[in-house]
Amino acid sequence: MGIEVAVEGLSMSFGRQTVWEDVSLTLPAGEVSVMLGPSGTGKTVFLKSLIGLLKPERGRVMVNGVDMVHASERRLYETRKLFGLMFQDGALFGSMSLFDNIAFPLREHTKKKESEIGRIVLEKLEMVGLAGAETKLPGEISGGMRKRAGLARALVLDPQIILCDEPDSGLDPVRTAYISQLLIDLNAQIDATMLIVTHNIDIAATVPDNIGMLFRRNLVTFGPREVLLTSEEPVVAQFLSGSRAGPIGMSEEKDAATMALEQLQELERTGGEAEGEAVRSIAPQLEPTPGLPPRAAVQRRRERVRSILPGLPPPARQAILAGFTEAGPVRAGSGAGPTAVGLGAYAPEGPGADPELPPLPRRRSSGEGGRS
Repeated sequence: MGIEVAVEGLSMSFGRQTVWEDVSLTLPAGEVSVMLGPSGTGKTVFLKSLIGLLKPERGRVMVNGVDMVHASERRLYETRKLFGLMFQDGALFGSMSLFDNIAFPLREHTKKKESEIGRIVLEKLEMVGLAGAETKLPGEISGGMRKRAGLARALVLDPQIILCDEPDSGLDPVRTAYISQLLIDLNAQIDATMLIVTHNIDIAATVPDNIGMLFRRNLVTFGPREVLLTSEEPVVAQFLSGSRAGPIGMSEEKDAATMALEQLQELERTGGEAEGEAVRSIAPQLEPTPGLPPRAAVQRRRERVRSILPGLPPPARQAILAGFTEAGPVRAGSGAGPTAVGLGAYAPEGPGADPELPPLPRRRSSGEGGRS
């Protein structure tokens, strides 16, 4: 099971520029969390601060009893082995094959024999749907495949905490849907604590158990996904709807006069109903691909959320209770939410098959029984 990450009063600046200040939140053990925010709000800086690659001015990041902000280099080195970090661009060595790229952390940080390293590398490649691609160079594969190879490398040391920096960056909507399902499938298989930094609304709406948002040097909110997805906070509503009207501008922030003028123009354009004002429906959360175990985090989250339910806003409470009474989260391809297929269970096949996309599972006919 993953490890809880407790962030307490974290503040970060570069010179006179404050990136964010007094950020406090807890990543629950084994659950999937997302950090949203407009470009330039310090999401990647936050990610690097958790693992100790950047040093905030104030606050603590507690991981397994170690403060990642103030620990010695020796303790940081040891604790970082609990983390797997998926970089935005994959961060692969261009002159190395995928096999050697993924084997690199094992060769650097363990004393395993090459036979054992080979077994682990091939296992992780299969988990991310890249079985058979181990001899290829990063320049010979697509961007989506490079991201999956980067994720495989993040997994080789069996981390209990996985940090993903914009896993959707540069991907089309179809590949983004595959990555979304892959992250859920991995959580089902290894039960690691996961934090995904993104500004992709589709990922935020269907993947995480918890969502946070950074804006104007502050953490706007962090908690169960239903809290943000039903929030009436202006910056959250604007971000989710993609509207120009709201606090977010081209330079991140707008002054009050500009916001008031935009709101008036929007009301005139829509005849009294501001864009994004309509009640938002919540897309069901993805569930693991058939054949994989159920996510252990689901029951733990349900018990945890029940304990904090009275203190949540009414729309979030209603959405959570409605989710408790439903059959459960959707499986990708069931007709609700983005269509996707778990990558770990399938490999490209057949002449002319797209090496980037695994084939869809065959649907059962009504006479075969079982779930289609």
